[in-house]
Amino acid sequence: MTIRITGPKRKVPRQSAVVGLLVAAVVIGTCLILLALASDLLVDWLWFSSIGYPQVFWTTIGAEAVIFLAVWTGTTVIFWLNGWLALRFARRRSTQLVAAPGWSAAGNAPPDLLALVRDRLRWPWLIAGGAALLALLIAAAEVGNWGVFLRFVYQVPYGADDPLYNKDIGFYLFSLPAYILIKNWMMLALVLNGLFAAAIYWVHGDIEYDVYRRSISPSAIAHGSALLGFLFAVKAWSYALDRYLLLYVDNSVVVGASYTDVHVGLPALWLMVGLSIIAALAAWANIRVRTYRLPAVAIVLVGVGTFVLSGVVPGLFRQFFVKPSELELEKPYIERNIALTRQAYNLDQIAAKPFTAEQKLSPEVLEANKATIENIRLWDWLPLSDTYAQLQEIRTYYKFHDLDVDRYWLDGSYQSVMLSARELRSSLLPPNAQTWVNRHVLFTHGNGAVMSPVTRKSAEGLPLFYLRNIPPVADVGPRLDEPRIYFGEQTDDYVIVKSSTPEFDYPKGKENAYAAYGGAGGIPIGGMATRMLFAYYFNDPNLVLSDYITIDSRIMIRRNIQERVSTIAPFLRLDHDPYLVVSSGRMFWMQDAYTTNSYFPYAEPTQGLDLNYIRNSVKVVVDAYNGTVDFYLIDSGDPIAATYQRIFPSLFKPFTTMPPDLRKHIRYPEDLFLIQARLYQAYHMEAADVFYNREDLWQFPRQPGGDGISTMTPYYIIMRLPGEPQAEFFLMLPMVPSRRDNMIAWLAARCDAPDYGKLIVYEFPKDKLVYGPFQIEARIDQTTEISQQLTLWNQMGSRVIRGANLLVIPIDNSILYVSPLYLRAEHGHLPELKRVIAAYGERVVMKETLTEALSALFTESGSAPVASSRTEEMPVTRPSASQAREALDRYNQAVERLRSGDWKGFGTQFDAMRELLEEMNRHSADR
Repeated sequence: MTIRITGPKRKVPRQSAVVGLLVAAVVIGTCLILLALASDLLVDWLWFSSIGYPQVFWTTIGAEAVIFLAVWTGTTVIFWLNGWLALRFARRRSTQLVAAPGWSAAGNAPPDLLALVRDRLRWPWLIAGGAALLALLIAAAEVGNWGVFLRFVYQVPYGADDPLYNKDIGFYLFSLPAYILIKNWMMLALVLNGLFAAAIYWVHGDIEYDVYRRSISPSAIAHGSALLGFLFAVKAWSYALDRYLLLYVDNSVVVGASYTDVHVGLPALWLMVGLSIIAALAAWANIRVRTYRLPAVAIVLVGVGTFVLSGVVPGLFRQFFVKPSELELEKPYIERNIALTRQAYNLDQIAAKPFTAEQKLSPEVLEANKATIENIRLWDWLPLSDTYAQLQEIRTYYKFHDLDVDRYWLDGSYQSVMLSARELRSSLLPPNAQTWVNRHVLFTHGNGAVMSPVTRKSAEGLPLFYLRNIPPVADVGPRLDEPRIYFGEQTDDYVIVKSSTPEFDYPKGKENAYAAYGGAGGIPIGGMATRMLFAYYFNDPNLVLSDYITIDSRIMIRRNIQERVSTIAPFLRLDHDPYLVVSSGRMFWMQDAYTTNSYFPYAEPTQGLDLNYIRNSVKVVVDAYNGTVDFYLIDSGDPIAATYQRIFPSLFKPFTTMPPDLRKHIRYPEDLFLIQARLYQAYHMEAADVFYNREDLWQFPRQPGGDGISTMTPYYIIMRLPGEPQAEFFLMLPMVPSRRDNMIAWLAARCDAPDYGKLIVYEFPKDKLVYGPFQIEARIDQTTEISQQLTLWNQMGSRVIRGANLLVIPIDNSILYVSPLYLRAEHGHLPELKRVIAAYGERVVMKETLTEALSALFTESGSAPVASSRTEEMPVTRPSASQAREALDRYNQAVERLRSGDWKGFGTQFDAMRELLEEMNRHSADR
């Protein structure tokens, strides 16, 4: 008999394989999560480095990291310590529980589920993990406030004190926002700590709240009292900060601390500070007493004190003491509001000058203001954009996004022009051409721009193009050597340049022209690691799979100029309208940027914008071809801009380093002008009593529009100010009295050096009627010849389009009104400039051209007296045929001079004609 001894069979190592797969899956998943978290950071780093601003990137990232770590560490420690104390005291439970009145001290034992949770969980690890997680959420929310803390650390003094506390205004701009954020963080942390500790006590049975038992252990009461005391201490600091927030109260009479706020509100806040400190001491005293009564009394004390001292008492004081003598009592505070609002918005820099509004325009005056007359804008952006689209878009994928008004020296004269970039939108390609290669590799850039003068038209009523077609043809306009637009207002998709295939350049007959990018824009994407990164970032595997990408290829992202600027400097507020500049054969985008703040004391806030301080301190220039972004500091006296310059030393360049030709094209931004103009409607009144009564309140003029009545918008114009030697480029807007339509003033911002940025308001005599735009529009509609012609055109299959703005043109000390009129076929999209309406004094005329309108306006209004028509009493002797022919010849020559713009020649011929007619009249009387 053979005995066979066998051991256990060896198992196939499947468990090891499964474990290995699980480990690999965990590693891969972790790597994907880390890649998801790091992809944005890596792309940002590559992008900032490619445009030359790595220091900005690292400063921002460093600030975010410091804020995150500081908040996370501090909050975690507080949460952990709070949870550890709660766990320690909860484990030493007392058998005696303190019950509130009406609560039963008897009841069932805690539910078994809570006992299971209490016994099975590893509480030290749970508390540490919960503290870290809650702190992570709070820290993530605070990271976005990195700019507030950087401004606090690097702040520059403002150089002037507030009138109530005599603190430098820089304290309010930089320090106060940081203190408020810290206070809010502390309040939030304390409230969450209370909930965190309460949850631990509840699980351990120290807090019971159900149908059987409602009780709190002495340990839980002591712990809650400690936290409540800290909450009241922070609340005391909060009331101390609220003293400074009185400077921003708007009580409809004055913005800022009023008489009531200073004499009642401020002492009440000091009392609330004292009550909060007393409440904190009472709460801390309850650590030993351990009753619910002391905390309840403390809460009631602060709550009732807040209601009475911050609400009831100031309200009664204002109603029964201040209102009966409101103007007298509030006058010093109204004066503070006026002075500091004017300072916050630079309204105190507006120079006020009288404008006599005379009726003294003559051919000699028009000749002296020839530059103004030749630059009266007859083309509005809306009809002109339709005309551009019909005549110059060439293909459906080209688009003119916006029309800009600028000025250039062309053909020996200073001319106002309108221009627009011809951008390419790959999303407008035909549906069957919407391929990845077309959208990202072939159709990569727009081409050229269109430019036309604001006041000239062809015989058909179409604009005369100074810059047109593809490739660009410059008839009168500036040369354009590099017309390709890779960065613009409409570019949103990423594109690949320097690929293995040429890029589409422009359509050329039956074929297309192609070109290769030769600039330095974009991020190198030739390496596989970079391709994988961007493929993950854009969720586009074609970036890895495509054979078009070579070792020299570059990817262009953030091609929208406003997104581009905002990514670099998110702390700057951007003007809504970047504009195109053609300079040195290239195209650039000019973007105005503002530094703003909402903590300027006593300043009126801007409605809808959350600011009460603004400066146009930065001009940003973006190269349309390479995408380079340059920030030029134009207002070095702005403390906020100076603070940012300390934070980012390499970001801003001195304005003097901007290329001279680009400096000629800076203009006063429209958004800032509108904000200042709206505030100036009330804050031009510097006397407190006038301001209080709103006796001289202004508003923007009304004007009829296609959708009803609208308000007039500012417009750019070249004109010569009264008393100035030459014409300049201005942004201007008329003003009318509140609820009236007659004109009371006009506000202008200078755009040309050396007076760039200076604002002027010309005020009309209050005892003289000067027609406003709405009144002139009414007179145009009431002019029989004009209204009949407009009605006839509208009935003949055409649509009459009036100019968006009735242009108010100051000439010396007189006002000329001009409005263009366009015709468009009922089903067409090609508006034509057909008539020009001009008004002066009591006359309104409509002619084909501005020259003819002015000729009719001033020739007929200034015509020589004619002989009496009372033929039954005195027979009239006919003048000689030679005199009549000479008079007619003088008249025809005068008209020709007007049509050519020769106002001096027109005046000479007109005077000669008048002398001849007077001589003929004298001869007739003698006979």
